Amino acid sequence: MARRENPEINAGSMADIAFLLLIFFLVTTTMNVDSGVSKKLAEKPPIDYVPPIVKEKNIFEVNLNFRNELQVEGERMEIKDLKDAAKAFIDNGGGVGKVEEGVASGPCNYCKGERLDSSSDHPNKAIISVLSDRGTEYGVYLKVQNELLRAYTELRNRLSKERYGITYTELEEAYKENRDDEGLKARVEAIKKAYPQIISDAEPTSAN
Repeated sequence: MARRENPEINAGSMADIAFLLLIFFLVTTTMNVDSGVSKKLAEKPPIDYVPPIVKEKNIFEVNLNFRNELQVEGERMEIKDLKDAAKAFIDNGGGVGKVEEGVASGPCNYCKGERLDSSSDHPNKAIISVLSDRGTEYGVYLKVQNELLRAYTELRNRLSKERYGITYTELEEAYKENRDDEGLKARVEAIKKAYPQIISDAEPTSAN
């Protein structure tokens, strides 16, 4: 009896299918990325630039050491209390604002702080200075930055709610969906100008 040979299987089409599946998964698969803090780097100043004189009371010092311990204005503080401390500093309104477009800004008429002589004059003069150590854990640094950003967000939300009936977060989302709306743009810029986000990150120090 003649021996029957097994028929050959054409694997060419299977290879094509496998290749198409590979491309499909590469295109559709999402990849996790590390979280971070969005920052816009300042432009390099000209050689003859003279930095303005800043009053000490307009600087809010936030320090993180290599043990991940937080100090605010020289005093130990828990990270959970940082947001409220930053809000009190930014919103103090103890003096007048900086000169803008040749016109001196008066007292902050929307601030609800205690107007202490020892704290910031105006939100547009309030500078938050963050100094960390090279040994500081990145996660702790991010928590500190997040609390500072929350302070600005809450102040902006409050003012936007008072002026326009919606929070700044909602206002910003509405503008993102309709970039051609000049009215929304003006409102967003007005709130940002009222509470400008001024956070200065100094070069990390080293405990060694």
